[in-house]
Amino acid sequence: MPVDALVPNDPRVEHKFTSFGDIRYHYMLAKPKGNPIATVLLIHGWPDLGMGWRFQVPFLLSLNLQVIVPDMLGYGQTSAPDPAEEYTFKKISAHMAAIVKENTDQPIILGGHDWGGFFVWRMARLYPELIRAVFSICVPYWPPSPVKVSLEETVKKLPNFRYQLQLSSPVAETIVNKSPERLRGFLNGVYGGVTADGKHMFSTEIGVIEENLEKIQPSRLVDPGIIDHYVQEYSRHGLHGPCNWYRTRELNGEADLELAKDPSFRFKIPAMLVMAEKDAALPPHLAEGQEKHFAGPFKLESVAGSSHWVMIQCPEETNRHIGDFVKSVLGDELKAAL
Repeated sequence: MPVDALVPNDPRVEHKFTSFGDIRYHYMLAKPKGNPIATVLLIHGWPDLGMGWRFQVPFLLSLNLQVIVPDMLGYGQTSAPDPAEEYTFKKISAHMAAIVKENTDQPIILGGHDWGGFFVWRMARLYPELIRAVFSICVPYWPPSPVKVSLEETVKKLPNFRYQLQLSSPVAETIVNKSPERLRGFLNGVYGGVTADGKHMFSTEIGVIEENLEKIQPSRLVDPGIIDHYVQEYSRHGLHGPCNWYRTRELNGEADLELAKDPSFRFKIPAMLVMAEKDAALPPHLAEGQEKHFAGPFKLESVAGSSHWVMIQCPEETNRHIGDFVKSVLGDELKAAL
């Protein structure tokens, strides 16, 4: 049986907007029929939208949870300021904290994927009073460094991050922003579309491969209607804002210096990490040794056969892991509500 998923303009969600100075956020708010027993905030990654969680929102609603799903800074109907300085974890965590407070006065369950997965670990450290549990899909927790580490130094240690050198430069956004056809090829290619002779649009060694962009066939992973929606949303700002997330390593490193003053820190709240077996950029072996960062309940899961896009490629298994985690966090509260 197909897993229920949101569609564009789905009546199960409200579209909300909130501003912080010149920056405006768009987010989807999904409320269960009864009083919610808790709130979940879901943070997407690159290059995605809040709709990347489309298979998870109906499932979480069925557990009587309220769900907040923003388009993150640079994406969709959210603002896309030019300076990379606006995209730091510290600034965006403050924005997310304010959005949470607009919708609940209770601590939340925080989840993220890709850049969102990296982000949630930092937000959980910056706003511990707001978060009762945290989970990341595909991204392990990396403790803050007591010294600033450049992207180039990171790539030397993690060669599968080499593509980030291109994304942090103007090259990728310039290539993709040249035409609507290239944008569509990029989005189909990111979600697994290939050329007629099986060539990819993206590699972890290079990044975006320009000569293949306009030859990419439709993705088999994402419905054409969803691709149309993504093309429409990415046409608002192009790729500069999304790529700014890759220009923040040293900016985030500045804030990490403060967090690194507590080298013995371990998470006390319940936490879960879900890895994808065939994620080329973030392979499961990166999760080795994660247990030492957690003093509270910690679950480490892996989804067999899945690429990086585990939430849409394996939605049933992803939802099962999230559901089991949520049930372990909420316990009797959830049983009473159901």
